[in-house]
Formats: sequence, structure tokens, C-alpha cells
Amino acid sequence: MKNIHRFLLIFFLVVSVTPVFASGDEHTEHASQETHSKEKFDPGSFIMGHIGDSYEWHVFSYGDFHATLPLPVIVYSQNSGFNIFLSNNFHGDSAYKGFSIAKEGEYRGKVVEMLNGHEVRPFDISMTKNVVSMLISMAILLWVFISVAKSYTNSKGKAPKGMQSLVEPIIIFVRDEVAKPAIGEKKYEKYLPYLLSIFFFIWLNNLMGMVPFFPGGANVTGNITITLVLALFTFVITTINGNKAYWKDIFNTPGVPWWLKFPIPLMPLVEVMGVFTKPFVLMVRLFANITAGHMIVLAFVSLIFIFGQISPGLGYGTSVVSVAFIVFMNMLELLVGLIQAYVFTLLSALYFGMATEEHH
Repeated sequence: MKNIHRFLLIFFLVVSVTPVFASGDEHTEHASQETHSKEKFDPGSFIMGHIGDSYEWHVFSYGDFHATLPLPVIVYSQNSGFNIFLSNNFHGDSAYKGFSIAKEGEYRGKVVEMLNGHEVRPFDISMTKNVVSMLISMAILLWVFISVAKSYTNSKGKAPKGMQSLVEPIIIFVRDEVAKPAIGEKKYEKYLPYLLSIFFFIWLNNLMGMVPFFPGGANVTGNITITLVLALFTFVITTINGNKAYWKDIFNTPGVPWWLKFPIPLMPLVEVMGVFTKPFVLMVRLFANITAGHMIVLAFVSLIFIFGQISPGLGYGTSVVSVAFIVFMNMLELLVGLIQAYVFTLLSALYFGMATEEHH
């Protein structure tokens, strides 16, 4: 693993200047590509299709040929029970075992089943593009940290080298600049494994989302359901570990006039709402910042096609400006990806610190 950290840094820097094409509804994308010459370019569908999830992984396209990686579709139907099959069984508008991909409406881009003439969503636990991307990132993190742990075991007392020299400063930074100041010298160790896990998970998926080719390009941290789960982890840990002083301050806030507590418990209601708005802020901040970055890049890509439909020369001229802004935005996204991982980790540590702080 010698010099592998240099390779990773160079790799992410090189791919960061490539136009980002995040995950999308590949069925919708292929259909739009096939009818591109007949229909007017729709930037809204183009952008939303690329930042959405998908039941297959688009690898590359060459002319009318689209190389895709089919993913397992796992659904439970009230009529037929569990069904497991690959997504390549959906060809165009055809259905498979009574299931199909909704083309429009509330369930657009999702697997639906026709029951009594109506589209019904089955219980869906399919391996979508975002799920597979998360598994890949988890495998990378396990490989990195298991390798680093073995290196520490085999080279006790020696200076770190290879992957150790890349990971160790980051771990020390999270420990000394995030966990200790926010939680306290005596209690931080209990929460440090979670803080490190959430930091590296978010950061790695932010970087992988900028890579426009397999196994990157999935919009994991730009999916609100994923950021919701991450925020719920922080919420559950905070709630379980909240001490007596924490809950007492919520329901009987000290230093607040009595008329804000009785007869209408105004301040307790505000404090209780704060318990739930904190994880909500975590969820929305990460989702909004990552999604916004992808949408801005895709908007610049859309400008090329919009002006190209007006005039080919205007499209070529616009492409020069658009590509320059795309390169700038991708470089900025490198920083944003790191900052969002840091902010999520820092706020989680602050919530843990507030929940375990002793009453003064």
C-alpha cells in the first residue's frame, strides 16, 4: 500500500474536473436520448433524472448503445409474495411478472404493480444504484481501516507510512478539534467511533458522487432518505444518552420568567420542538448542499443543449463558458464535500455534548 494515499489524492483531483453526471432514472434517461432528435430538450427532466435514484447503473453510452449494469429488484406483492429478479427484465414499456417502472404520476421511476386497474407500490427493498454505491463505499472504508489497524499492530512504535499517514491526521483532527471541544475530555471516547464513521462515510460518498463513471456518480448524500437515516442515528444517540440535567433544562428551562412556563408551557414546547428540529436541520443541510451542487453543474450542461437548439454555433460558444464554470464548480465541490462532512460531524458532537453536559 506504499504511496497509495498519493494515488487516491491524484485520482479524486483528476476526476473532479470532469463534468459531473450523477445518478438518475436510467429508463427515463435512455428514453430521452432515443427521442432527443424528435423532442425539445427538457432541462428539468434532464436534471431531475440525473440526481434521482435508479434500478440500474448506466456505465457508458456509444451512439444508440447504452451499457448498463442491471441491479436486483426485490419487491413484495400482496398477490405473489416476494419476487426477486434483475432490472434488465424491464424492456421499454413492458412489464415483468406484473411489475413495471412507472413512467409518470406519483410513482414515476419506481416499481409499481397493476392491481384492479390501478398502479400500486409493492413493498420495495431493491438494490438500487444508491444502495449499491453505499455498499461499495462501506467496503472501501472497511478495507482502509482494517488495513490501517493491521499496520498499527505490525509496526508499533514506528512512524506511520502509506495509508496510515493519510488517515491518522484526519482521525486526530476529528478527535482534537471536534470531539474533545464539543463533548469534553472525559466523555468524548464513547462517541468518537460514531463521529469518525459518519465523517468518513459522508466525505467518501461526497467524493464518489463527483466521479462521473462507475463505480462513482451515485447521488447518495443528495438523497433525502439517506440523510434522514444519518440524522436519525444522531437523534437516537442524543436522546438515549441525555442525562437528567439535559431533560430538566428542556421541560423547566432555568432563567426563564415563570409566565413563559405557566399557565401555557410556551418555553417547554419550544425546547421540545428543538429536540426534533436539530436532526431535521442535519438532514436538510446535507441534502440541500450536495443536491444544489449537482444541480448547478447539470444546469451548465443544460445550457449547452438549450443554446445548441437555437443555433449550433451558439451552442459551441456556450460550451466554452459552461465547461469553464463546470470545472470551477467541481473544484468547489471538493471543498464543499469536505465541509459538509465536517459540519454534520461537528453538529452531532455538539448535540452529544449538550445532552451529556453536567448541570452547573
